[in-house]
This record gives sequence, C-alpha cells and structure tokens, in this order.
Amino acid sequence: MDDTRRRLIWHGMFLFLLGLLTGFAEQQFTNPRMGLAAHLEGVMNGIFLLALGAVWAEVRLTPRLKVAAYGCALYGAYANWAVTTLAAILGTTAMTPITAAGYGASPWQEALVNYGFMSVGIMIVACSVLVLWGLRRSVMP
Repeated sequence: MDDTRRRLIWHGMFLFLLGLLTGFAEQQFTNPRMGLAAHLEGVMNGIFLLALGAVWAEVRLTPRLKVAAYGCALYGAYANWAVTTLAAILGTTAMTPITAAGYGASPWQEALVNYGFMSVGIMIVACSVLVLWGLRRSVMP
C-alpha cells in the first residue's frame, strides 16, 4: 500500500477516534451544543480522510500538488475538529450564531476561533478542488 494512502487512512481512524472521545466529554464543555458539533466534526472529518485514502491512488496530480492536497486535507480535517472543540471550550459565537446562542467570549477568543474557522474553510475547499482536479478523466489522444 502506498505510504501516503496508508497515512491518510491512519489519520482518518485517529481523527474518528478523537471525535468519538469528544462525544464522551461534550456535556463538560462551556457550550455543550458546540461540544456535540466538535464530536460530529471529528467523526465526519475522520471519515473524509478514510474516503480520501481509499481513492488516493486514483488522484492524478503533480507531486507538488499532491503534497499540497495532502497537507490541506490533514490541516482542514484536524483543524476543523480542534477549532470546533476550542469554540465549545471557550463558548465563542464566532461564525456559529445558531449553536452558540446565549454564549460569548472575550474579543481575542472570538477572533482566534473566527480565524480558525476561516482557515479551515479555505484549506478544505482548496483540498476539494485539487482532489477533484486529480480525479478528472484523462483525455485520450
């Protein structure tokens, strides 16, 4: 098995486990509803990495773009879980007004979580575009 593919699968299972463990603690967070979101982010992003590992051999990109897609995937998946967990711990409302109704945090905490969510969005979209480009059908001459 390709080493990168194996690492994606390993990280997928590890993040899946982190998501499950987060579920055990969700009622202990400042914002339990965001704790539930963190639990789901860990589980879903773990599954995303597992799925990406399953198709990784089919992704046709230059070595440099493949490294970029891999890095974006790992950053996006782990950071999504971590930032959502941080938002649950701090009780921030940045970019999550529905799940954070009735909560609030200091301005620097709100800014940190806001930056985290924005960076996750950019990275996961970049990863998705790269992987989709790498999965396109080859044109036969």
